[in-house]
Amino acid sequence: MTAPAFVIHSLEHAKAALAAAAEAGLPVTLVSAEGAAAYVGAMWFREMVALAARDHPDLPVTAVLDCGDRPGDVLAALRHDLKTLSFSGRPAATKMLAAIAADYGAELVARPRDALDLLDQPDPTAACRAWIGQKTP
Repeated sequence: MTAPAFVIHSLEHAKAALAAAAEAGLPVTLVSAEGAAAYVGAMWFREMVALAARDHPDLPVTAVLDCGDRPGDVLAALRHDLKTLSFSGRPAATKMLAAIAADYGAELVARPRDALDLLDQPDPTAACRAWIGQKTP
């Protein structure tokens, strides 16, 4: 099974997704909001995920920072040691940035399409559990 994916907007969202995935014994993918690198920054995203992950040190977590179509945000994220980034810019820029990312031991990926956005969920933990329940056979 593919790791369930959640679009997170806060530490509360990250903790809810990690708790639900840990309960289910599944790896998890945390995805930033679209273009979040431009307004929350790479370091904020990295530290938020790290803080949430402290409660589940053995849980495999992939954190995807969405850099939109801004190459500079990809480069900043690489300098802050983020390893999985999404970029929606031009193909030539994507190719160049993917090569640079590889030098950092990182990768550019397509933004996960099948992710539960936790923005308007009144109970993020319950929403995460339900999402995982729908995705598990």
